[in-house]
Amino acid sequence: MIKLKIKSGDIVRVIAGDHKGSEGKVLRVLRDKNKAIVEGVNMVSKHTKPSATNPQGGIVKKEAAIQISNIQLVDPKTNETTKVAYRMEGDKKVRVSKKSNQVL
Repeated sequence: MIKLKIKSGDIVRVIAGDHKGSEGKVLRVLRDKNKAIVEGVNMVSKHTKPSATNPQGGIVKKEAAIQISNIQLVDPKTNETTKVAYRMEGDKKVRVSKKSNQVL
């Protein structure tokens, strides 16, 4: 399995595909499929049957998974997309932005 450099809670920008340029927060990372669910990106319509929690049923808009290779982390300092490096600070391994050299 590949080491993923994106974690849930990160702010990412879509760099390829239909939703190119849109930004959002990573809600969930699906490691086994190499995909992530990003808030407000790749919205799909899901038809739901009436149930106890949703007695009306109908069409619900929700986020679908997007390929990890199509998203890139946004550097909070420069507000640009950046690659991620790892560095040891003391005995802790931390993620570092390659553009601004700041700890993420």
